[in-house]
Amino acid sequence: QVQLVESGGGLVQAGGSLRLSCAASTNIFSINVMGWYRQAPGKQRELVATITRDGMRNYADSMQDRFTISRDGAKNTAYLQINSLKPEDTAVYYCYARGYPSPATASWGQGTQVTVSS
Repeated sequence: QVQLVESGGGLVQAGGSLRLSCAASTNIFSINVMGWYRQAPGKQRELVATITRDGMRNYADSMQDRFTISRDGAKNTAYLQINSLKPEDTAVYYCYARGYPSPATASWGQGTQVTVSS
């Protein structure tokens, strides 16, 4: 498995922005898919966005406007930029990696809390 460490969460007012980081323990270009999920209190974990080894991005339908996934190969880090934050964005955000070291392997980070106040 790859080790994933998230950071960048915190308390922010509605309308603000955050950039979450996910540092991987291996070359991120050796990972088939990296992504972000989130889990709000009392709700199931849901997909936010993914990025493939080739750079193709995919977003959940409701998150295409305010969320941007990116990566920096030199830092082995993936990012999630969230703009115009809303209270309903409050959740634990988890980094995800699939396909390293084998295609079926999935790894999760410990999560970072994002709290948006109204």
